[in-house]
Amino acid sequence: MAGHCTAFAFLMLTVPPLLAQEVGLAGLLGSKAMLTINGAAPRALTVGQSLDGVRLVAIQDEQAIVEIAGRKRALRVGQHALGAKAESGGHKIILTADAQGHFQTTGTINGTSVHFLVDTGATMISLGASDARRIGLDFNRGQKGISQTANGQVVVSRVKLDTVRIGEVTLHGIDATIHQNDMPIALLGMSFLNRMDMQRDGPTMTLKKRY
Repeated sequence: MAGHCTAFAFLMLTVPPLLAQEVGLAGLLGSKAMLTINGAAPRALTVGQSLDGVRLVAIQDEQAIVEIAGRKRALRVGQHALGAKAESGGHKIILTADAQGHFQTTGTINGTSVHFLVDTGATMISLGASDARRIGLDFNRGQKGISQTANGQVVVSRVKLDTVRIGEVTLHGIDATIHQNDMPIALLGMSFLNRMDMQRDGPTMTLKKRY
């Protein structure tokens, strides 16, 4: 069973943009920049962190320096920049490490947006109670089991997800576990990753769909 919340060093993945990216600077909060990407709600990024193919390179002189599709752009509060169109990865996901060696992404489960951490030590995708409710998954209808986490044993429910989509890659019939309690973030475990070929080249990892 999966469900290891803090016992593993998490990898956070970022999927590069498949279309032009519009990035705006909503505000600066000390060492963080509040960025809007393609009209979404502002998200706080620290220097070196990436989100949806946009990386915060630096904060200086009341500006945020961002990298979009390989090009650096300087933004002041209220300004927007448009990144060049990037080539489609087809059945590939390109992961780029941030300054801490972490990766992150936002994907979808059964069509509902979910923010993931990748955990190669997790057997399956793991969801907290609130994420499961948003997706429409019923804890009581799954097969019950026990998962050992950093906080001790917890009751989980094993379910099968219709679709999991990250970037342009969609997988069907993926096993997952739902926790009785909330989790800080969903874990993208090996029930997804085992169906990908994984290659690491320095700070870049490529996941290629196998089946």
